[in-house]
Amino acid sequence: MNIHQQALEQIERNKWDVAHRLIQDCSDPFSYRIHGYLHRIEGDLSNARYWYRRAGCDMPANTLDQEFELLLLLLKSNNYALLKAKID
Repeated sequence: MNIHQQALEQIERNKWDVAHRLIQDCSDPFSYRIHGYLHRIEGDLSNARYWYRRAGCDMPANTLDQEFELLLLLLKSNNYALLKAKID
């Protein structure tokens, strides 16, 4: 199981602090997007925008549930070209 999958599983379990610890030292765009999502959950939107920018996209206007579904889709597809996708 890779670090992204581990982090998303922790998010599903509402263990955001564990997911944050898993992902915070990673330096790839998908990790940055997950990191941004975690800060959205916390309500820290300025920090979330920072991490989404590092992922190469704007912070999406979608719901948290929609973003989580997109993160799962990205994980399953292994198509990180979709990383900049957003649901409005």
